[in-house]
Amino acid sequence: MNFPILSIITFLPFVAAIIMLLMPADRKTEVRGVALATAAIDLLFSGWMYAQYLLGGMTGYQFIETYNWLPALGISLKFGVDGMSAPLVLLTGIVMFTGVLISWGDDDKHVMAGIQDRPREFFAFLFLLAGGVFGVFVSLDLFMLFFFYEIAVFPMYLLIAIWGWVKTREYAAMKLTLYLFIGSVIALVGALAMYWTQYQNTGVLSFDMLQMESAGFSAAFQYAWFLPVFFGFAVLGGIWPFHNWSPDGHVAAPTAVSMFHAGVLMKLGAFAALRVGVMLLPEGAKQWAWLIMTFAGIAVVYGAYIAFVQTDMKYMIGFSSVSHMGLVMLGISTLNHNGLVGAGVQMFSHGIMTALFFAITGMIYDRAHTRMIPELGGISKVMPFATIGFIIGGLVSMGMPGFSGFVAEFPIFMGVWQEQWLVAVIASISIIITAAYIMLNIRKVFFSPMPENLEGHMGDVTVLDKVAISTLCFLMIVIGLFPAVMVPMVERGVENILRLLGGA
Repeated sequence: MNFPILSIITFLPFVAAIIMLLMPADRKTEVRGVALATAAIDLLFSGWMYAQYLLGGMTGYQFIETYNWLPALGISLKFGVDGMSAPLVLLTGIVMFTGVLISWGDDDKHVMAGIQDRPREFFAFLFLLAGGVFGVFVSLDLFMLFFFYEIAVFPMYLLIAIWGWVKTREYAAMKLTLYLFIGSVIALVGALAMYWTQYQNTGVLSFDMLQMESAGFSAAFQYAWFLPVFFGFAVLGGIWPFHNWSPDGHVAAPTAVSMFHAGVLMKLGAFAALRVGVMLLPEGAKQWAWLIMTFAGIAVVYGAYIAFVQTDMKYMIGFSSVSHMGLVMLGISTLNHNGLVGAGVQMFSHGIMTALFFAITGMIYDRAHTRMIPELGGISKVMPFATIGFIIGGLVSMGMPGFSGFVAEFPIFMGVWQEQWLVAVIASISIIITAAYIMLNIRKVFFSPMPENLEGHMGDVTVLDKVAISTLCFLMIVIGLFPAVMVPMVERGVENILRLLGGA
């Protein structure tokens, strides 16, 4: 039997969560140590899996594991990764590791960084979330994909409601949970319709998505069920007009949860919409692609405009995420090679970039006790490392050549131009707006004079913070300078999608 690498990556966070909950509450340092060790091991395994896939020819689904669970109902624990999901597994490992570093804590008298209140429960819930995310990205069984999807959504409520920003945490946590559960229930109804129709067509009860790809769903069935399935998942991807939960969730969440929320969870929605909606119902995708393109195009420009006028750094990044995730959906809506490749790379690039933005915003808030842009200034004097990190993130956000954002966005716009040039022209307005608000906020927050009330009251970031910033910046630069470490892999995943679309 092959080494069960995907099972280890997926279930290690669950095991660690149980271990941490069984530890004494006053052993905070030991709890943090378990969290960091687990995150580091999962990152190493994720990186090893990614490297093996990259060097092993990148053909189809790899590392497949199958464990029958309820064979009478056709439910099995079936894991595997392809060129689209392997980068997202690595992304989850990176955000998990850097999120633990950011949440570690600092005893400096000027800083209340990290998670000081009940770190045992915090890290346990964070790892439950991480395990659920890993499970969605590696599941090839539709039932298990939903199972892990719900596990990933559930801890968000507790993480925000308990450790979030006091002013809005209860409202934001409930709003997020209701939006995502309603979306997932709608998608689940569509998935059950697919399951039952496959049984009628083939005589086999199975949730195996590789079998469902050849289940022979009629065109009329696909036209009817594509929208509930796709948009049920796309709610988590932040697609307009179902994006409203997202910025509030970002703002209320503690730093590591914001990193997970924007960096990974929104990719979960986009990936599931692609994996279940487009790949299992390709005729429906071709029928309704124009509607997805319309909504995604609105999200791209609208998100950028709203980000431009924000005075709270977290809201600015939150609406920026709506805009950048709109680019992912725009790429998916093209159903062509360039657009889908760009969407795949953009999910990874945006995940790293937005995790970096939220991490640095959290560091500033811990020291300045405010996120309001007009109340900040001169941060570069006391936090030079964080300043460099934010600038690099800003260049990625603007799509500057030499960084991962350009490698992702350029193919998306090429793909959109091939299908509908006018949408590409309108969506490109967002590039100018994004550059404007990024540069204005860098100037105001980092390089304008420091307000008197902050003078002498702010310290630099910790060594662990610097490790997290360096890790995230390094990845965005490497992909920007050496696209071959990711783009060919994503292209192999896209080839399978285009095959299912009939060479669309």
